[in-house]
Amino acid sequence: MKFNPFIAFFVFVLLPQQKFVQVVADLDSDKQALLEFANGVPHVKKLNWNLATPVCTSWVGITCNTNRTDVIAVRLPGVGLYGTIPSNTIGKLKALKVLSLRSNNINGSLPSDIPSIPSLQCLFLQHNNLSSKFPVTFSPMLRIVDFSYNSISGTIPNVDLPSVKVLNFSYNNLSGSIPSSFKRFPSSFIGNPLLCGSEPLKPCSESVVSPSPSPLTDFPSPKTGSQNQHATSKNKLGVGSIIAIVVGGLAFVFLLLAVIFVSCLKRKHSGSNGMLKSKISQNDKPNDFGSGVQEAEKNKLFFFEGCSYNFDLEDLLKASAEVLGKGSYGTTYKAALEEGTQVVVKRLKEVAVGKKEFEQQMEVVNRVGRHPNVVPLRAYYYSKDEKLLVYNYMPAGSLFALLHGNRTSDRTPLDWDTRMKIALGTARGIANIHTEGGGKFTHGNIKSSNVLLSDELEACVSDAGLTPLMNAPLTTSRIVGYRAPEVIETRKITQKSDVYSFGVLLLEMLTAKAPLQPSGQDDVVDLPRWVRSVVREEWTAEVFDVELLRFQTFQEEMVQMLQIALTCVAKTPDMRPTMDEAIRMIEDVRQSESKNRTSSEAESNIQTP
Repeated sequence: MKFNPFIAFFVFVLLPQQKFVQVVADLDSDKQALLEFANGVPHVKKLNWNLATPVCTSWVGITCNTNRTDVIAVRLPGVGLYGTIPSNTIGKLKALKVLSLRSNNINGSLPSDIPSIPSLQCLFLQHNNLSSKFPVTFSPMLRIVDFSYNSISGTIPNVDLPSVKVLNFSYNNLSGSIPSSFKRFPSSFIGNPLLCGSEPLKPCSESVVSPSPSPLTDFPSPKTGSQNQHATSKNKLGVGSIIAIVVGGLAFVFLLLAVIFVSCLKRKHSGSNGMLKSKISQNDKPNDFGSGVQEAEKNKLFFFEGCSYNFDLEDLLKASAEVLGKGSYGTTYKAALEEGTQVVVKRLKEVAVGKKEFEQQMEVVNRVGRHPNVVPLRAYYYSKDEKLLVYNYMPAGSLFALLHGNRTSDRTPLDWDTRMKIALGTARGIANIHTEGGGKFTHGNIKSSNVLLSDELEACVSDAGLTPLMNAPLTTSRIVGYRAPEVIETRKITQKSDVYSFGVLLLEMLTAKAPLQPSGQDDVVDLPRWVRSVVREEWTAEVFDVELLRFQTFQEEMVQMLQIALTCVAKTPDMRPTMDEAIRMIEDVRQSESKNRTSSEAESNIQTP
């Protein structure tokens, strides 16, 4: 075959140009579809989408494939989108794999061309106000579908979704029974009162409306005239009888109110009659707080040097008490003494050591508590039947309450700077416990409810040094979520297992999710495993707490903190950093980010198209 210069010219010159023109055309089509979406859906937060900037490298929330020929991901969670999504906008992104519009205020019907995009794999639309019917057509590639917390209504069609691994239509307005194709996702439809199926939903037999009563039960049977007259005379009441009934009823009501009033007075008096008489719950048996305090030891409350408190054990036991909570090591009270002093008293349970060993451990706890990021132990009491610890009261509460408290619209979000401040303070507190307590000293119970906050929101680690005193290993679900794999297997706590627990706490701070997560099936998934699966699927933006998404300036810092957290929760202890190394990594993130803060803030102010 002879060499043809025209064919060579076409292959090496014209063909690549034609391919380049096709690439540009594809990306221009995606760009136009996105701009039509942005113009059709109002949004509170500014986007930097415009014709003059490149889609793949500049547009917020947009990810392209490696060749930059197609848009493969649109992630706009929590940006204040509202209104209805127009058809032929997002649905025209033929290579789209991930769409995340969660935590906005999108309403109306979802265009059918969106869930049916052939390449779509992950669809996140939770926490909106969509009111359409259940979608009929889905992409065969879909693996994750989340429509929870919307207003989707109607019955569920029998749609086959063979590739879907995670499905969530909970808390909508769906009705009828769950089709057979969805019965492998029983927990994915909770919060739909009109929906029936297998557990945890109500059985469909219970939701069937009972037939109307027969006429025989609706109407009285015909009677003879004498029978009717007799019944009428029996049913008629005189005026005197009616007055007597009314007066008797009123007297009963007044008597009942008097009993309730006296009971409340007694309860109030009992509640203010001191910690000695405050009752624990019935599950703990009716033991009074301080009931194990022996009369000869009433004043043997041991205060550490430097403590400014001026009360004895008798004063403490007379103080009014409020139960703050029941934790892994016992019940915690807030005690208000007569002179206005407020302290926290922890009543330990299942202490396994004798008095001498207990006192030696208290000396260590006192030493590690001199650090500003550790809650200081002020005093303790030890007897055969009662062990009490006295701490400062911290009115700002715990990190757990700040992360998982009432997340209503009027709540002040926990901003990124505060979270970083708390994370760094917690790390320094744990590192101090490891250093000052000795080379092998551990905390053993690191969790967000044990990170207390000062008025300036400085983190202070509580419950330091108590694990060695306890009789039984901690097995509650909240604790298990923080446990390192080797601790679950061997029950042996080390400093590296503390690092793992700190890593879980960082993930909790970044995601605002509990350490144990429902899987959508019958079991639960621990937070580190869930985060790893999210990152592995390259939809990292779905990890972060929606309250953090308003702080776009810090997105790079969030990703770096996520990497630090995942390093801390490495499955092998030797792969985890020490707490001192974790501190340095967090400090490096803060320092490097502060240098880029000004330029990042300038970029975030670009106007919306």
